[in-house]
Amino acid sequence: MSDAPTLVVGAVLCGGASRRMGRPKAVAELDGRPLAAHAAGALAAAGAARVVLVGGDAAWADALGLALVPDRWPGEGPLGGLATAVLDAATDEDPGTIVVVAACDQPRLDPTDLGRLVAALEARPQAGAAAPRTPDGRVHPLPSAWRVRTGTRLATLMASGSRRADAGFGLVTLAEVLVDPAGLADADTPAELAGLADPSARRARGRATGGAAGPGGSPPADAGPV
Repeated sequence: MSDAPTLVVGAVLCGGASRRMGRPKAVAELDGRPLAAHAAGALAAAGAARVVLVGGDAAWADALGLALVPDRWPGEGPLGGLATAVLDAATDEDPGTIVVVAACDQPRLDPTDLGRLVAALEARPQAGAAAPRTPDGRVHPLPSAWRVRTGTRLATLMASGSRRADAGFGLVTLAEVLVDPAGLADADTPAELAGLADPSARRARGRATGGAAGPGGSPPADAGPV
C-alpha cells in the first residue's frame, strides 16, 4: 500500500437558480466576502490541493481566483453538480483522489469536519462516500466526500432521472461523521443570510455608517429615535 498522501479536491456548487435569495447566492456577500469564497476557503483550509467552482458564471470564478468547471447538467439540481465535480476530478492521474463537495451557500463550514469526512473515507476503503450526520440522526448530502470511482455511477443515476443530492448515498457504502449542525447552516433567503452574519462585522458596518449597531445591525435600544 502506498504511503503517499491522498489527493483531495474541493468543489463548490454554484449552479442553483437562487430564486428565494433574489440574486446569485455564490456572490451574495456575508461579512464582506462572497458566500462562495467562504465555502472555498473552508475547503482549502481542510487540505484541498485545489478548489473549483461547479456551475455558475466564469466571472465569479475569475473574481475568486478559482477554476470553473461547467455543470454537465445545468439547471438539473444538486445531484448533477455533485456528479460533475466527481467526474471532473476523475481526470486526475491519482485514482485514489477524494472530492469534497460543498454548496456555495454554506459559509460556516468547519474545516476540521471537512477533514474528518476525508479521514473517514481513508479509514474505510470499501466506502464510496462520507457524509455528515447531525445529532438528530439526519444524514446531510452537502458537504460530502466522494471517491472518484463513484463518478460514473452518479452520472448513471442522473440519467435515470434522479436529482436529489442524497440519492447518491444509495449507490455506495456510506461512512457517517457526527458533526455540529451549526457548521452546516445555509442561506436560502436574505433573512437567513443576515442571520449568519458575524456580530463583529455587523458592528463594524454600523460604525462605518455613522452609528453603533446593535444585534442584527439595528441601533442599540438607548440610541433614541432615528
